[in-house]
Amino acid sequence: MSGHSKWASIKHKKAVVDARRGQHFTKLARAITVAAKEGGGDPTGNAALGLAIQKARDASMPKDNIERAIQKGTGAGADAESYDAVTYEGYGPGGVAMLIEALTDNRNRTAADVRHIVGKNGGSLGEPGSVAYLFEKQGVIVVDAARYGEDDLIVAIDAGAQDIVLDDDVYEVITEPADFSAVRDALTRAGVEIESADVTQRPRSRVPLQEDDAAKLMKLIDALEDSDDVGAVHANYDIDVDVLERIAG
Repeated sequence: MSGHSKWASIKHKKAVVDARRGQHFTKLARAITVAAKEGGGDPTGNAALGLAIQKARDASMPKDNIERAIQKGTGAGADAESYDAVTYEGYGPGGVAMLIEALTDNRNRTAADVRHIVGKNGGSLGEPGSVAYLFEKQGVIVVDAARYGEDDLIVAIDAGAQDIVLDDDVYEVITEPADFSAVRDALTRAGVEIESADVTQRPRSRVPLQEDDAAKLMKLIDALEDSDDVGAVHANYDIDVDVLERIAG
C-alpha cells in the first residue's frame, strides 16, 4: 500500500505483510525474475534488479530463493518463467486515484481479477493515462521523526536526496529513482534506522478522506494485495492518523 506514509499506515502495511508472508515471498521472487529478465542478472548493472533483491533481503527471504528467482529471469534455471509487468489505473472510494501494478503470466486473467476486485469494492478502472499524471516515480525513505532530527539526515542530501519532508511523526527522504540506493546506503552507514524504503509512485496531490470512505479504501487495497498477481497499489489518499489506527484495529 503506497499513499500517505503516516506511521499508522506503515504499521498497518507491516501487519498485512506479516500475515501474508508466504504470498509476499512469491511476489518478491516474481519481481526479481522480471527485473532479471528485462535487465540481466547482475544487480550492479541492473538497478531494478538491485532494488528487487534489496526488498527481498529486507523481508528476510533466503538467499537460495533469491538466486533461483534470478535464474528464472535469465533463463539459466531449468524452470525459467515468463511474466509481464502491467499497470491498471482507476479510482477508489472517495474519488481517490489508484495505480495498480501487477506481474502476470496471463494478462486476461489478471485484468479480469483486478476489474472484479475494484468494482466489488466501490471503485472503477479507467483508461491508460487516466490517473498516471497524478503520480511521480520517486524514491521514498521513511525515518521515525521521534528518534531522528533533520541534522541526522543531512547525509541524505549530501548523497543526492531531493528533499526531506516531515509528515506528522515520520520524515520522508525523497530521491530520484537513480539516486535511491546511494541515499539509502548513506543513511545506513550513518547509523540511521530506516522504517521503510522503496521506489514508488508518489502522489503529486492528495484527496482527504473521512472514516467511512477511508475504511472502504483500505478494504479495497487489502483485497487487491490479496491477489497473487498484484505487486503494489499506489493511491493518493490523505487519511487522519487516528482514523488509520481505528481502521487498522
